[in-house]
Amino acid sequence: MKTYLTLFIVACQSMVALAQDGENKTPYLTKSLAGNAISSVVVSTSAGGIAVSGATGQQPRVEVYIQGNNGRRLSKEEIAKRLKEDYDMNISVNGHELSAIVKNKHNFTNWHESISISFKIFVPENVSTELKTSGGGISLDHLKGNENFNTSGGGLEVNHLSGIIRGRTSGGGIDLSNSSEDIDLTTSGGGIIAKNCSGKIRLITSGGGLILNDLKGDITAHTSGGGVEGSNIEGELITGTSGGGIDLKHMRCSLEANTSAGNLDVQMEQVGKYLKLSASAGSIELRLPAKQGLDLNLSAERINDRIASGFKGEWNKRHVDGSVNGGGIPVSAHASDGDIDVNFN
Repeated sequence: MKTYLTLFIVACQSMVALAQDGENKTPYLTKSLAGNAISSVVVSTSAGGIAVSGATGQQPRVEVYIQGNNGRRLSKEEIAKRLKEDYDMNISVNGHELSAIVKNKHNFTNWHESISISFKIFVPENVSTELKTSGGGISLDHLKGNENFNTSGGGLEVNHLSGIIRGRTSGGGIDLSNSSEDIDLTTSGGGIIAKNCSGKIRLITSGGGLILNDLKGDITAHTSGGGVEGSNIEGELITGTSGGGIDLKHMRCSLEANTSAGNLDVQMEQVGKYLKLSASAGSIELRLPAKQGLDLNLSAERINDRIASGFKGEWNKRHVDGSVNGGGIPVSAHASDGDIDVNFN
């Protein structure tokens, strides 16, 4: 059996239209933060990206990048004129808080007349953030603190963060890596890639697939718009999709996985406290550890007849109810309209 995912490189393609309007370009404005002990960053812009980095070896500063929303390069004179006439932009440090706020003076009737104002901010790593934009992506790296960020017009990129992490986008994908503690990320407009993370992790998308690699902890990951692919997961994983198949390999965890629109392919190297699988419109291919004590409850249109060594109980073409290696960990798998192929290795 082969699991077909409707996933998933879409996650990469829709991913990170980030705070890089000025990538490889000279910033319009640079403000030094030298001498300021920054502990929090607040940014709000309506038509641009935001990037905050706490990586070592960088001079603390704010870089501002400005361009026309129609992609046209603007002269400094034209930018200055538009800022004066149409925007209030304030960059300031009060106490230990850096604030970068952009407000429109007018309600633009012609989007092409507006400008995109993006920020790249370099600060110490022990910084918390409150970031908001409706017209660009958000990127954060090498930070330790409480991070809250929201965009309706771009992707999210999170790398080397630790703390309470809360991010939302309705217009792009999410790329999460090398982060820990308490992570909650949601998108309604793209896929999610998560790798090398630990802690309490919640990932939700209604517009793309999920790719989950090298995760450890209490993990919840759901999509209604794509498939799920994962490997090397420890702890607990609860995942599901109504828009594709599920393919999970090298799993050493408690696992609950369900799909209503595809096949389920699961390879368990070690079952944690439980294993629950459900496919309502596809088949299940299940590989279980040969030496672990398991209590089996399987049902399908057809179940393979390769009975496990030392199995005790009932094993027929539609139902399995019994134990291997003396029993212990509950394993349930149900395919309402498909087969189950179960192997022990």
